[in-house]
Amino acid sequence: MATFTVIIPYYQKEPGVLTRALRSIFAQTFEDSDIIIVDDASPYPAERELQGLSDAERSRIRLITQPNAGPGGARNTGLDAISPKTSYAAFLDSDDIWMPTHLANAHKALTELGGDCYWASMKADEDFYYHFGMSELIDEPGTRRVMEKPLVLELGDLASAMLKNWGFLHLSCMVIGRPIFETIRFEPKLRLAAEDVLFFCDCILAARRALLCDDPGAERGRGINIFHATDNQSPQFLKQQFNTWVALDQLEQRFSRRPNEVASITSYKNTARRQALWSQAGLLRRRKVPDLRMLMRWVVRDPALLMTAFQLGTGKFKTSR
Repeated sequence: MATFTVIIPYYQKEPGVLTRALRSIFAQTFEDSDIIIVDDASPYPAERELQGLSDAERSRIRLITQPNAGPGGARNTGLDAISPKTSYAAFLDSDDIWMPTHLANAHKALTELGGDCYWASMKADEDFYYHFGMSELIDEPGTRRVMEKPLVLELGDLASAMLKNWGFLHLSCMVIGRPIFETIRFEPKLRLAAEDVLFFCDCILAARRALLCDDPGAERGRGINIFHATDNQSPQFLKQQFNTWVALDQLEQRFSRRPNEVASITSYKNTARRQALWSQAGLLRRRKVPDLRMLMRWVVRDPALLMTAFQLGTGKFKTSR
């Protein structure tokens, strides 16, 4: 079986998106990989995208179809289906593409340095400006240059750096070894936000050695992206912010003995509360009905939402005076 299994969760509305991603896999300089595509009840079926492939290309692909479970649920299905002889799992979103040397760089770093968790840099552009290369982490405390070509870094406390700003981590640039993909799974209920951040954290905490490569591993595509397509006027925005809060609450439990990390997470949770409440206030200003059911569900889990609402209301009252 292949050294790498590539897992692609698939949910798209337009033809050609998946084909572009697959072409970037077939163009890898390291060729020993197979592919699991999980069609998550996609409006445009994945099977149509495979019809133009050669027999050799099609033989490398296993297509699994399932009822819609969200990106985390689809990735879990792929992880559960990996061959017992595969060494590494790599992720690629169906609307992203890999740089030709992504798997070669990952294989070199993981095998020569004994790593089991790896990220390459994501290629930034105007729309995804928040991504930045791994070399920008060189001044983080405890950072070491462990390989020069390509440049690979090892951080003394990667989890702490991630909590400050996770713009340097992306699923399409991630590769994990068997000890991790046999045990760690996504939280499928967080299907609108933050399931990747929680997964990153769990993998980092479980990893024997986590490595960061400065070379770009992937480039963002232009297919359906649920998170970035949901602005504060969307009906899904409140649920998205709630999912973010739930993920942060779980992160807080994982770092309960690390006060600095808890402080960062608490700040993010407060931001999620404020953004959620401002979105519902905006609905009222537009004479629309807020999502009271979702708000009540949030309050049950997080009574502090009421205090945030009071503080925001008091602040607005003081400003108006």
